Amino acid sequence: PYYWRKDAQGNPQPYIERIVWQIIESTENQLISFRSGQLDDLEIPPEGFSLLKREEKRAKFKIYNGGPDTSTTFISFNLNKAKNSQGNFLVDPIKSRWFNQKEFRQAIAYALDRETMKINAYRGLGELQNSFVYVKSPYFLPPEKGLRVYNYEPEKSKKLLLDAGFKYNAQNQLLDADGNRVRFTLLTNSERKVRGDMAAQIQRDLAKIGIQVDLQILSFNSYLEKLKVTQNWDCYLGGFAGGGVEPHGASNIWRIAGASHAFNQGAQPGDPPLTGWEVSDWEKQIDSLYIKGAQVLDENKRKEIYYEYQRIASEQLPFIHLVERLNLQGVRDRFQGIQYTALGGPFWNLYELKVTD
Repeated sequence: PYYWRKDAQGNPQPYIERIVWQIIESTENQLISFRSGQLDDLEIPPEGFSLLKREEKRAKFKIYNGGPDTSTTFISFNLNKAKNSQGNFLVDPIKSRWFNQKEFRQAIAYALDRETMKINAYRGLGELQNSFVYVKSPYFLPPEKGLRVYNYEPEKSKKLLLDAGFKYNAQNQLLDADGNRVRFTLLTNSERKVRGDMAAQIQRDLAKIGIQVDLQILSFNSYLEKLKVTQNWDCYLGGFAGGGVEPHGASNIWRIAGASHAFNQGAQPGDPPLTGWEVSDWEKQIDSLYIKGAQVLDENKRKEIYYEYQRIASEQLPFIHLVERLNLQGVRDRFQGIQYTALGGPFWNLYELKVTD
């Protein structure tokens, strides 16, 4: 009653007096809760769209499509060369040599059939992604201005690997120059079904170029602990959400000291020290660009700064972008005043919304 906002007739806003948040980890359980009427709003996973679309009118809700989501989905290799406080390498030095070759990361990108991933894992409800910056952002670097795009070209992938010193044995298994079989573990979390589907396809795609991928699918808490605390992982399939149109929202990922700089995470405050942690020149370049981007006010200069960061990132590939889902949201018909956008979702104008029972 003491909130300052009022409507044109002088009635106090917002009209909705109470919001209840339910934390449901599994996308499958979220879908069940929405269908049973326990939830008024649902971020619709690709596997649930066709079912919910058939129920839309009968169950009295509407599915909104905001186009490509503002989040990112990718795989990322662990580039950290350091030892932990027990003197153990975070990454097997043999694997670390592969992962730290730009050509190896580029070869992996060319080996992934993202169009098939979009159709199978996302049921066609997604778009191929090539940058951390949201495609509708004015700071997004289009390919014609220098953003590198890695379409499905398995033969190009093999050539990159051969040129980088890798070789194939009689069984078409990929070996490094010292004869070590190229094999690594892909880490992801179990709560999102689509992640498991994507991981399985990545495993199949890389098998076609002679690489064996072992899958490790953990609960989200265990996944985060391995990623952020023990840091003993090879490659992970993950994503970030909430970046919006402003690229500086990802500074915690790209700044060298950022808490989400997972692909080469240094010791954080309060953590045991790491020995032999190295920062690459291109990481330093991106770090410097993010500092400049936060200081410059001229929009054209800011664009050039973030364009350059994207050029470097798409060349060095600390993140290999995959597919981003369409922003699909199911909202009950009892809400009046919904003006849906991909950036704001269904409730950005919450103060204007009314609920009718």
